[in-house]
Amino acid sequence: MRLMDGTGTNGRDVLTRRLLLGWLLMATMLATADETAPAATETLTLGGGCFWCLEAVFTELKGVLRVESGYAGGHVPNPGYAEVSSGTTGHAEVVEITFDPRILPREVLLAVFFAIHDPTTLNRQGNDVGTQYRSIAFYRNAEQKAAIERAIAVTAASGEWNGRIVTEVVPFTAFYRAEDYHQEYFKLHGSQPYCQLVIAPKVAKFRKRFHDWLK
Repeated sequence: MRLMDGTGTNGRDVLTRRLLLGWLLMATMLATADETAPAATETLTLGGGCFWCLEAVFTELKGVLRVESGYAGGHVPNPGYAEVSSGTTGHAEVVEITFDPRILPREVLLAVFFAIHDPTTLNRQGNDVGTQYRSIAFYRNAEQKAAIERAIAVTAASGEWNGRIVTEVVPFTAFYRAEDYHQEYFKLHGSQPYCQLVIAPKVAKFRKRFHDWLK
């Protein structure tokens, strides 16, 4: 697997802070209007290229309780990595994130998602090409769907990425956990060349831009 990694600039850091402030203001207004307290935990399933990279980033966010790499969005039950890599199952590489929305607002988690992968490239991330690497977000209820659509609109308006956002927004049906050797890959194999050359720079970029939300 290969992913091209971008590097943040001071201008983008300022833009990120402004976007986060906007998202948090929106979240506060919505919470004030809704008398129902948020659930203790929430789960989002997101795909944006190599799941090793996504897992490494989301694991470091405060409020995140669990991150698992796996497959979703296809038509083959219980697929294996080789099947998904063939591009014939319809599945995407994804991470399933369980978090506490009282600590980590959904809007912040989605802001991270749209910052750490390029949502404008169809069926690819960097050098990884194929439908299994597509940008995709699964929703479990109407609130999640609305939040994802708001995040897309805000990201598009920000000019963060050139081009039209092609992220698929689809209802969640099933998540298939990937093989054990894919779990916590960066944590366990951080010294390997792929981790050093591809994942580590992406994690460093994330830490710089979202340092206030690190564990």
